[in-house]
Amino acid sequence: MENYLINQSNKFASSTPVAQKLQSEAEKHLPGGSTRGTAYFTPHPFWADHGEGHYLYDVDGNKYLDFMLNATSLILGHAHPSIVAALHAQATKGVAFSAPTESQTALSEILHKRIPSIDLLRFTSSGTEATMNAIRAACAFTGKHKIGKIEGGYHGSHDKVSISVNPPLNQLDPSRYNPIPEFDGIPQNLLDNIVVLPFNDLDTSENIINSNKDDLSCIIMEPIVSNFGYLPAQQNYLQGIRNITQEYNILLIFDEVQSFRMSPGGAQQIMQIRPDLTALGKIIGGGLPVGAFGGRYEVMEQFDQNIDGFIPHSGTFNGNPMSMEAGKTTLEQLDVNTYERLNHLGSVVRKKLQSIFDELEMDASVTGTGSFFGLHFGVREIKDYRSKILADQKMSKAIFSGLLNKGILLQQSCAGSLSTITDESHIDALIESIRNVMQDITAEQFH
Repeated sequence: MENYLINQSNKFASSTPVAQKLQSEAEKHLPGGSTRGTAYFTPHPFWADHGEGHYLYDVDGNKYLDFMLNATSLILGHAHPSIVAALHAQATKGVAFSAPTESQTALSEILHKRIPSIDLLRFTSSGTEATMNAIRAACAFTGKHKIGKIEGGYHGSHDKVSISVNPPLNQLDPSRYNPIPEFDGIPQNLLDNIVVLPFNDLDTSENIINSNKDDLSCIIMEPIVSNFGYLPAQQNYLQGIRNITQEYNILLIFDEVQSFRMSPGGAQQIMQIRPDLTALGKIIGGGLPVGAFGGRYEVMEQFDQNIDGFIPHSGTFNGNPMSMEAGKTTLEQLDVNTYERLNHLGSVVRKKLQSIFDELEMDASVTGTGSFFGLHFGVREIKDYRSKILADQKMSKAIFSGLLNKGILLQQSCAGSLSTITDESHIDALIESIRNVMQDITAEQFH
Protein backbone atom coordinates (compact mmCIF):
# COMPACT_ATOMS: atom_id res chain seq x y z
CA MET A 1 0.00 0.00 0.00
CA GLU A 2 2.80 2.42 0.86
CA ASN A 3 4.48 1.90 -2.49
CA TYR A 4 1.19 2.43 -4.31
CA LEU A 5 0.55 5.70 -2.44
CA ILE A 6 4.08 6.93 -3.16
CA ASN A 7 3.76 6.05 -6.85
CA GLN A 8 0.39 7.80 -7.13
CA SER A 9 1.73 10.87 -5.35
CA ASN A 10 4.70 11.06 -7.70
CA LYS A 11 2.48 10.55 -10.74
CA PHE A 12 0.14 13.32 -9.64
CA ALA A 13 3.03 15.71 -8.91
CA SER A 14 4.53 15.11 -12.37
CA SER A 15 1.20 15.93 -14.03
CA THR A 16 0.61 19.14 -12.05
CA PRO A 17 3.78 21.27 -12.19
CA VAL A 18 1.88 24.56 -12.53
CA ALA A 19 -0.24 23.70 -9.49
CA GLN A 20 2.91 22.89 -7.53
CA LYS A 21 4.31 26.33 -8.34
CA LEU A 22 1.04 28.06 -7.42
CA GLN A 23 0.92 26.12 -4.17
CA SER A 24 4.43 27.24 -3.27
CA GLU A 25 3.46 30.85 -3.92
CA ALA A 26 0.29 30.50 -1.85
CA GLU A 27 2.23 29.14 1.12
CA LYS A 28 3.94 32.53 1.42
CA HIS A 29 0.61 34.16 2.22
CA LEU A 30 -1.79 31.45 3.44
CA PRO A 31 -1.10 28.94 6.24
CA GLY A 32 -0.35 25.70 4.43
CA GLY A 33 -1.09 27.50 1.20
CA SER A 34 -4.78 26.87 1.78
CA THR A 35 -7.92 28.60 2.98
CA ARG A 36 -10.29 25.63 2.91
CA GLY A 37 -9.55 22.32 4.61
CA THR A 38 -11.55 20.06 2.29
CA ALA A 39 -9.77 21.41 -0.79
CA TYR A 40 -6.29 20.49 0.42
CA PHE A 41 -4.46 17.18 0.06
CA THR A 42 -0.85 16.07 -0.28
CA PRO A 43 1.47 16.47 -2.10
CA HIS A 44 -0.58 19.50 -3.19
CA PRO A 45 -4.07 20.06 -4.56
CA PHE A 46 -4.65 20.65 -8.24
CA TRP A 47 -5.64 24.25 -8.95
CA ALA A 48 -8.87 24.80 -10.87
CA ASP A 49 -8.97 26.70 -14.13
CA HIS A 50 -12.58 26.24 -15.21
CA GLY A 51 -15.54 23.89 -15.07
CA GLU A 52 -17.96 22.83 -17.75
CA GLY A 53 -20.88 20.48 -17.25
CA HIS A 54 -19.73 17.39 -15.36
CA TYR A 55 -16.04 18.20 -15.78
CA LEU A 56 -13.46 20.28 -13.96
CA TYR A 57 -10.27 21.42 -15.71
CA ASP A 58 -7.10 22.38 -13.85
CA VAL A 59 -4.35 24.88 -14.62
CA ASP A 60 -2.16 22.08 -15.96
CA GLY A 61 -4.72 21.06 -18.56
CA ASN A 62 -5.95 17.94 -16.74
CA LYS A 63 -9.62 17.01 -16.94
CA TYR A 64 -11.60 15.48 -14.06
CA LEU A 65 -15.02 13.87 -14.08
CA ASP A 66 -16.36 15.66 -11.02
CA PHE A 67 -18.40 13.80 -8.40
CA MET A 68 -17.29 16.12 -5.60
CA LEU A 69 -19.27 18.97 -7.18
CA ASN A 70 -17.95 21.52 -4.71
CA ALA A 71 -19.12 19.48 -1.72
CA THR A 72 -22.47 18.57 -3.40
CA SER A 73 -23.43 22.21 -4.06
CA LEU A 74 -23.27 22.13 -7.87
CA ILE A 75 -26.39 20.08 -8.48
CA LEU A 76 -26.68 21.47 -12.04
CA GLY A 77 -22.99 20.92 -12.77
CA HIS A 78 -20.40 23.53 -13.67
CA ALA A 79 -21.23 26.80 -15.47
CA HIS A 80 -24.86 25.95 -16.14
CA PRO A 81 -26.06 28.36 -18.87
CA SER A 82 -29.14 29.48 -16.92
CA ILE A 83 -27.08 30.37 -13.87
CA VAL A 84 -24.44 32.12 -15.96
CA ALA A 85 -27.17 34.21 -17.59
CA ALA A 86 -28.80 35.05 -14.26
CA LEU A 87 -25.49 36.11 -12.73
CA HIS A 88 -24.59 38.21 -15.77
CA ALA A 89 -27.93 40.00 -15.62
CA GLN A 90 -27.56 40.73 -11.90
CA ALA A 91 -23.91 41.78 -12.20
CA THR A 92 -24.87 44.47 -14.69
CA LYS A 93 -27.21 45.90 -12.03
CA GLY A 94 -24.75 45.52 -9.13
CA VAL A 95 -23.38 42.66 -7.07
CA ALA A 96 -24.22 43.89 -3.56
CA PHE A 97 -26.24 46.64 -1.93
CA SER A 98 -26.86 48.02 1.55
CA ALA A 99 -30.55 47.37 0.97
CA PRO A 100 -32.81 44.37 0.38
CA THR A 101 -33.68 43.22 -3.13
CA GLU A 102 -36.71 41.43 -4.54
CA SER A 103 -34.62 38.32 -5.20
CA GLN A 104 -34.34 37.46 -1.49
CA THR A 105 -38.12 37.46 -1.20
CA ALA A 106 -38.44 35.36 -4.36
CA LEU A 107 -36.02 32.70 -3.09
CA SER A 108 -37.55 32.67 0.40
CA GLU A 109 -40.99 32.16 -1.15
CA ILE A 110 -39.76 29.12 -3.11
CA LEU A 111 -38.22 27.63 0.04
CA HIS A 112 -41.35 28.36 2.09
CA LYS A 113 -43.53 26.54 -0.44
CA ARG A 114 -41.21 23.54 -0.65
CA ILE A 115 -40.56 23.07 3.08
CA PRO A 116 -43.79 23.09 5.13
CA SER A 117 -41.88 23.19 8.44
CA ILE A 118 -40.51 26.64 7.57
CA ASP A 119 -42.88 29.49 8.42
CA LEU A 120 -40.17 32.16 8.39
CA LEU A 121 -36.48 32.12 7.44
CA ARG A 122 -33.40 34.31 7.28
CA PHE A 123 -30.44 34.11 4.93
CA THR A 124 -26.78 33.87 5.87
CA SER A 125 -23.58 33.57 3.84
CA SER A 126 -22.74 29.98 4.82
CA GLY A 127 -24.12 26.78 6.27
CA THR A 128 -21.93 27.33 9.34
CA GLU A 129 -23.78 30.57 10.08
CA ALA A 130 -27.10 28.86 9.45
CA THR A 131 -26.54 26.16 12.08
CA MET A 132 -25.02 28.69 14.49
CA ASN A 133 -28.08 30.94 14.33
CA ALA A 134 -30.53 28.05 14.50
CA ILE A 135 -28.88 26.95 17.75
CA ARG A 136 -28.91 30.53 19.02
CA ALA A 137 -32.64 30.73 18.32
CA ALA A 138 -33.29 27.43 20.12
CA CYS A 139 -31.42 28.50 23.25
CA ALA A 140 -33.21 31.85 23.38
CA PHE A 141 -36.65 30.32 22.78
CA THR A 142 -36.39 27.53 25.35
CA GLY A 143 -34.34 29.42 27.91
CA LYS A 144 -32.08 26.37 28.17
CA HIS A 145 -28.36 26.16 27.43
CA LYS A 146 -27.30 22.59 26.56
CA ILE A 147 -27.05 21.41 22.96
CA GLY A 148 -27.45 17.84 21.74
CA LYS A 149 -25.57 16.55 18.71
CA ILE A 150 -24.79 13.24 17.07
CA GLU A 151 -21.35 11.73 17.63
CA GLY A 152 -19.48 12.20 14.35
CA GLY A 153 -21.92 14.79 13.03
CA TYR A 154 -20.54 17.84 11.22
CA HIS A 155 -22.46 21.13 11.32
CA GLY A 156 -19.90 23.74 10.30
CA SER A 157 -16.90 25.29 11.98
CA HIS A 158 -18.25 27.30 14.92
CA ASP A 159 -17.21 26.21 18.41
CA LYS A 160 -20.58 24.92 19.62
CA VAL A 161 -20.60 22.16 17.00
CA SER A 162 -16.85 21.53 16.72
CA ILE A 163 -17.12 18.78 19.29
CA SER A 164 -17.09 15.01 18.69
CA VAL A 165 -16.89 15.51 14.93
CA ASN A 166 -13.89 13.32 14.09
CA PRO A 167 -12.64 12.10 17.47
CA PRO A 168 -9.76 9.59 17.32
CA LEU A 169 -10.57 6.04 18.29
CA ASN A 170 -8.29 6.11 21.36
CA GLN A 171 -10.29 9.01 22.84
CA LEU A 172 -13.67 7.31 22.61
CA ASP A 173 -14.98 6.03 25.91
CA PRO A 174 -16.54 2.59 25.27
CA SER A 175 -18.94 3.06 28.18
CA ARG A 176 -20.34 6.48 27.24
CA TYR A 177 -20.53 9.20 24.57
CA ASN A 178 -18.12 11.80 25.83
CA PRO A 179 -17.75 15.26 24.23
CA ILE A 180 -14.33 15.56 22.57
CA PRO A 181 -13.08 18.92 21.22
CA GLU A 182 -12.12 19.05 17.56
CA PHE A 183 -9.20 21.41 18.27
CA ASP A 184 -7.43 23.11 21.15
CA GLY A 185 -8.98 26.24 22.61
CA ILE A 186 -12.56 25.07 23.10
CA PRO A 187 -13.39 25.98 26.72
CA GLN A 188 -14.37 23.34 29.23
CA ASN A 189 -17.66 25.07 30.04
CA LEU A 190 -18.70 24.63 26.41
CA LEU A 191 -17.82 20.94 26.51
CA ASP A 192 -19.91 20.62 29.67
CA ASN A 193 -22.92 21.93 27.76
CA ILE A 194 -22.72 19.57 24.79
CA VAL A 195 -24.71 16.34 24.97
CA VAL A 196 -23.40 13.69 22.55
CA LEU A 197 -25.80 11.08 21.21
CA PRO A 198 -25.18 7.84 19.31
CA PHE A 199 -26.62 7.68 15.80
CA ASN A 200 -29.38 5.14 15.14
CA ASP A 201 -29.40 3.93 18.77
CA LEU A 202 -32.75 5.13 20.06
CA ASP A 203 -32.71 3.47 23.50
CA THR A 204 -29.34 4.94 24.48
CA SER A 205 -30.21 8.33 22.99
CA GLU A 206 -33.48 8.47 24.92
CA ASN A 207 -31.69 7.66 28.18
CA ILE A 208 -29.15 10.43 27.58
CA ILE A 209 -31.87 12.92 26.65
CA ASN A 210 -33.88 12.00 29.75
CA SER A 211 -30.86 12.71 31.94
CA ASN A 212 -30.43 16.19 30.42
CA LYS A 213 -34.02 17.17 29.56
CA ASP A 214 -34.24 20.11 31.96
CA ASP A 215 -31.21 21.84 30.39
CA LEU A 216 -31.35 20.63 26.78
CA SER A 217 -32.41 23.40 24.40
CA CYS A 218 -32.11 21.54 21.11
CA ILE A 219 -30.79 18.55 19.23
CA ILE A 220 -29.12 19.30 15.92
CA MET A 221 -28.63 16.49 13.44
CA GLU A 222 -28.40 15.65 9.77
CA PRO A 223 -31.17 13.23 8.82
CA ILE A 224 -28.61 11.88 6.34
CA VAL A 225 -25.17 12.06 7.96
CA SER A 226 -22.62 13.34 5.46
CA ASN A 227 -19.66 12.37 7.65
CA PHE A 228 -20.75 8.71 7.50
CA GLY A 229 -20.85 8.52 3.72
CA TYR A 230 -24.39 9.96 3.61
CA LEU A 231 -25.88 7.33 5.87
CA PRO A 232 -29.61 7.96 6.43
CA ALA A 233 -31.12 7.77 9.88
CA GLN A 234 -33.41 4.83 10.54
CA GLN A 235 -37.05 5.88 10.48
CA ASN A 236 -37.81 4.64 14.00
CA TYR A 237 -34.78 6.52 15.31
CA LEU A 238 -35.85 9.81 13.75
CA GLN A 239 -39.43 9.38 14.90
CA GLY A 240 -38.29 8.50 18.41
CA ILE A 241 -36.07 11.58 18.61
CA ARG A 242 -38.93 13.71 17.32
CA ASN A 243 -41.31 12.29 19.92
CA ILE A 244 -39.03 12.80 22.91
CA THR A 245 -37.99 16.32 21.88
CA GLN A 246 -41.63 17.34 21.62
CA GLU A 247 -42.36 15.83 25.02
CA TYR A 248 -39.59 17.77 26.78
CA ASN A 249 -39.76 21.12 24.92
CA ILE A 250 -36.46 20.45 23.14
CA LEU A 251 -36.24 21.92 19.64
CA LEU A 252 -35.26 19.55 16.85
CA ILE A 253 -32.96 21.15 14.27
CA PHE A 254 -32.40 19.40 10.97
CA ASP A 255 -29.15 20.33 9.25
CA GLU A 256 -30.22 19.94 5.62
CA VAL A 257 -27.32 21.91 4.18
CA GLN A 258 -26.56 18.87 2.01
CA SER A 259 -29.63 16.64 2.24
CA PHE A 260 -31.94 19.29 0.81
CA ARG A 261 -31.01 17.93 -2.64
CA MET A 262 -33.04 14.77 -1.84
CA SER A 263 -36.45 16.13 -2.91
CA PRO A 264 -38.30 19.44 -3.32
CA GLY A 265 -38.72 19.49 0.48
CA GLY A 266 -35.43 17.82 1.38
CA ALA A 267 -34.91 14.71 3.49
CA GLN A 268 -37.62 15.77 5.94
CA GLN A 269 -40.20 15.45 3.16
CA ILE A 270 -39.10 11.91 2.33
CA MET A 271 -38.77 10.85 5.96
CA GLN A 272 -41.98 12.63 6.96
CA ILE A 273 -40.46 14.16 10.08
CA ARG A 274 -41.18 17.84 10.79
CA PRO A 275 -38.35 19.58 12.65
CA ASP A 276 -38.73 22.83 14.56
CA LEU A 277 -35.87 24.49 12.68
CA THR A 278 -33.98 23.72 9.48
CA ALA A 279 -30.54 24.86 8.34
CA LEU A 280 -29.89 25.11 4.60
CA GLY A 281 -27.00 25.92 2.27
CA LYS A 282 -25.17 24.44 -0.74
CA ILE A 283 -27.65 24.10 -3.63
CA ILE A 284 -29.89 27.00 -2.55
CA GLY A 285 -27.12 29.37 -3.66
CA GLY A 286 -26.57 27.84 -7.08
CA GLY A 287 -22.84 27.51 -6.43
CA LEU A 288 -22.42 30.87 -4.70
CA PRO A 289 -21.90 31.43 -0.94
CA VAL A 290 -25.18 31.02 0.92
CA GLY A 291 -26.94 29.68 3.97
CA ALA A 292 -30.41 29.93 5.48
CA PHE A 293 -32.19 28.93 8.66
CA GLY A 294 -35.89 28.88 9.36
CA GLY A 295 -38.75 27.12 11.05
CA ARG A 296 -41.68 27.67 13.38
CA TYR A 297 -43.11 31.18 13.41
CA GLU A 298 -42.85 31.68 17.17
CA VAL A 299 -39.17 30.66 17.16
CA MET A 300 -38.15 32.71 14.13
CA GLU A 301 -40.07 35.85 15.15
CA GLN A 302 -37.36 36.34 17.78
CA PHE A 303 -35.30 37.86 14.94
CA ASP A 304 -37.94 40.50 14.16
CA GLN A 305 -36.22 43.80 14.87
CA ASN A 306 -39.60 45.42 15.56
CA ILE A 307 -40.12 43.52 18.81
CA ASP A 308 -38.50 44.17 22.18
CA GLY A 309 -35.59 41.92 23.06
CA PHE A 310 -35.14 40.60 19.51
CA ILE A 311 -32.08 38.51 18.57
CA PRO A 312 -29.76 40.66 16.44
CA HIS A 313 -28.66 39.05 13.20
CA SER A 314 -26.61 40.87 10.59
CA GLY A 315 -24.22 40.03 7.78
CA THR A 316 -22.86 42.19 4.97
CA PHE A 317 -23.66 39.52 2.38
CA ASN A 318 -26.84 38.00 3.86
CA GLY A 319 -29.35 37.81 1.03
CA ASN A 320 -26.72 38.87 -1.49
CA PRO A 321 -28.52 39.31 -4.84
CA MET A 322 -25.96 37.25 -6.78
CA SER A 323 -26.49 34.26 -4.51
CA MET A 324 -30.25 34.80 -4.43
CA GLU A 325 -30.54 34.89 -8.23
CA ALA A 326 -28.31 31.83 -8.67
CA GLY A 327 -30.26 29.95 -6.01
CA LYS A 328 -33.65 30.86 -7.44
CA THR A 329 -32.52 29.82 -10.91
CA THR A 330 -31.22 26.50 -9.59
CA LEU A 331 -34.37 25.57 -7.70
CA GLU A 332 -36.51 26.48 -10.72
CA GLN A 333 -34.62 23.75 -12.63
CA LEU A 334 -35.43 21.12 -10.00
CA ASP A 335 -38.89 19.63 -10.37
CA VAL A 336 -40.22 16.33 -9.03
CA ASN A 337 -39.18 14.40 -12.15
CA THR A 338 -35.63 15.74 -11.88
CA TYR A 339 -35.31 14.59 -8.28
CA GLU A 340 -36.74 11.17 -9.15
CA ARG A 341 -34.23 10.74 -11.97
CA LEU A 342 -31.33 11.86 -9.76
CA ASN A 343 -32.31 9.51 -6.96
CA HIS A 344 -32.76 6.62 -9.39
CA LEU A 345 -29.25 7.17 -10.77
CA GLY A 346 -27.98 7.26 -7.19
CA SER A 347 -29.47 3.83 -6.65
CA VAL A 348 -27.81 2.63 -9.85
CA VAL A 349 -24.35 3.87 -8.87
CA ARG A 350 -24.57 2.37 -5.36
CA LYS A 351 -25.61 -1.04 -6.70
CA LYS A 352 -22.83 -1.04 -9.30
CA LEU A 353 -20.25 -0.03 -6.71
CA GLN A 354 -21.28 -2.82 -4.36
CA SER A 355 -21.17 -5.27 -7.27
CA ILE A 356 -17.51 -4.38 -7.88
CA PHE A 357 -16.61 -5.05 -4.26
CA ASP A 358 -18.43 -8.37 -4.37
CA GLU A 359 -16.81 -9.28 -7.69
CA LEU A 360 -13.32 -8.54 -6.36
CA GLU A 361 -14.15 -10.13 -3.01
CA MET A 362 -13.26 -6.94 -1.17
CA ASP A 363 -14.30 -6.30 2.41
CA ALA A 364 -16.08 -3.01 1.71
CA SER A 365 -19.48 -1.38 1.88
CA VAL A 366 -21.42 1.32 0.07
CA THR A 367 -23.60 3.83 1.90
CA GLY A 368 -25.77 6.65 0.69
CA THR A 369 -29.28 7.47 -0.41
CA GLY A 370 -30.85 9.68 -3.04
CA SER A 371 -28.08 11.13 -5.22
CA PHE A 372 -25.36 10.47 -2.60
CA PHE A 373 -22.86 7.63 -2.26
CA GLY A 374 -20.03 6.77 0.12
CA LEU A 375 -17.36 4.05 0.07
CA HIS A 376 -15.92 2.33 3.14
CA PHE A 377 -13.11 -0.21 3.08
CA GLY A 378 -12.33 -2.96 5.57
CA VAL A 379 -15.85 -2.95 7.03
CA ARG A 380 -19.11 -4.59 6.01
CA GLU A 381 -21.60 -2.34 7.79
CA ILE A 382 -21.66 1.30 8.80
CA LYS A 383 -24.32 2.21 11.35
CA ASP A 384 -22.75 5.07 13.35
CA TYR A 385 -19.49 6.90 13.99
CA ARG A 386 -17.90 4.08 15.98
CA SER A 387 -18.36 1.64 13.12
CA LYS A 388 -17.32 4.20 10.51
CA ILE A 389 -14.02 5.00 12.24
CA LEU A 390 -12.98 1.33 11.96
CA ALA A 391 -12.82 1.62 8.16
CA ASP A 392 -9.43 1.48 6.44
CA GLN A 393 -8.49 5.14 5.95
CA LYS A 394 -5.29 4.29 4.11
CA MET A 395 -7.27 2.36 1.51
CA SER A 396 -9.63 5.33 1.11
CA LYS A 397 -6.63 7.57 0.48
CA ALA A 398 -5.24 5.11 -2.06
CA ILE A 399 -8.57 4.92 -3.91
CA PHE A 400 -8.91 8.71 -3.92
CA SER A 401 -5.36 9.17 -5.22
CA GLY A 402 -5.66 6.46 -7.84
CA LEU A 403 -8.94 7.86 -9.14
CA LEU A 404 -7.53 11.37 -9.28
CA ASN A 405 -4.75 10.17 -11.57
CA LYS A 406 -7.39 8.55 -13.77
CA GLY A 407 -9.35 11.80 -14.03
CA ILE A 408 -12.07 11.06 -11.45
CA LEU A 409 -12.69 13.46 -8.56
CA LEU A 410 -14.39 12.30 -5.36
CA GLN A 411 -14.36 13.74 -1.87
CA GLN A 412 -11.24 12.61 -0.03
CA SER A 413 -13.41 10.33 2.10
CA CYS A 414 -14.39 8.55 -1.14
CA ALA A 415 -17.92 9.94 -1.05
CA GLY A 416 -19.68 11.84 -3.79
CA SER A 417 -22.91 12.98 -5.37
CA LEU A 418 -24.55 13.23 -8.77
CA SER A 419 -25.75 16.20 -10.77
CA THR A 420 -28.69 16.72 -13.10
CA ILE A 421 -26.37 16.15 -16.07
CA THR A 422 -25.08 12.82 -14.77
CA ASP A 423 -25.97 9.92 -17.04
CA GLU A 424 -25.09 6.23 -17.07
CA SER A 425 -21.97 6.85 -19.16
CA HIS A 426 -20.57 8.98 -16.33
CA ILE A 427 -21.48 6.29 -13.82
CA ASP A 428 -19.87 3.60 -15.94
CA ALA A 429 -16.70 5.69 -16.19
CA LEU A 430 -16.60 5.92 -12.39
CA ILE A 431 -17.23 2.19 -11.97
CA GLU A 432 -14.58 1.14 -14.47
CA SER A 433 -12.01 3.51 -12.96
CA ILE A 434 -12.64 2.16 -9.46
CA ARG A 435 -12.31 -1.40 -10.73
CA ASN A 436 -8.98 -0.51 -12.38
CA VAL A 437 -7.66 1.27 -9.29
CA MET A 438 -8.51 -1.63 -7.01
CA GLN A 439 -6.91 -4.09 -9.40
CA ASP A 440 -3.78 -1.90 -9.49
CA ILE A 441 -3.66 -1.83 -5.68
CA THR A 442 -4.04 -5.61 -5.52
CA ALA A 443 -1.29 -6.10 -8.12
CA GLU A 444 0.98 -3.74 -6.17
CA GLN A 445 0.43 -5.64 -2.93
CA PHE A 446 1.35 -8.94 -4.54
CA HIS A 447 4.22 -7.56 -6.61
